Amino acid sequence: QVQLVESGGGLVQAGGSLRLSCAASGRTFGTSAMGWFRQAPGKEREFVAAINWRSGSTNYADSVKGRFTISRDNAQNTVYLHLDSLKPEDTAVYYCAAGLNELLLIHGRVSYWGAGTRVTVSS
Repeated sequence: QVQLVESGGGLVQAGGSLRLSCAASGRTFGTSAMGWFRQAPGKEREFVAAINWRSGSTNYADSVKGRFTISRDNAQNTVYLHLDSLKPEDTAVYYCAAGLNELLLIHGRVSYWGAGTRVTVSS
């Protein structure tokens, strides 16, 4: 089992920034990719960003490219999501996810989910 614990959500004005963290523990050796999804009120959960633990290669949803940055700290088993130039439409619960590889993760084949952290962007 892998446990994922998110932190860093909150309320921010449009144009502002936040940093989300996801600490992974447990049998993480079976998951080569970590990522973030989000679910806005009344909408389906959607992919946001993914990163490969070993290579550091990244993938982003078109809606966040150039504004969000995913990074990792292998020593701390922690993945970060830096959210810049936030818009009201970024308001959602953000979920950390772990998967076998990036391709599966991007397509929603997630092995483990965190409980989520709420991000609210006011206009």
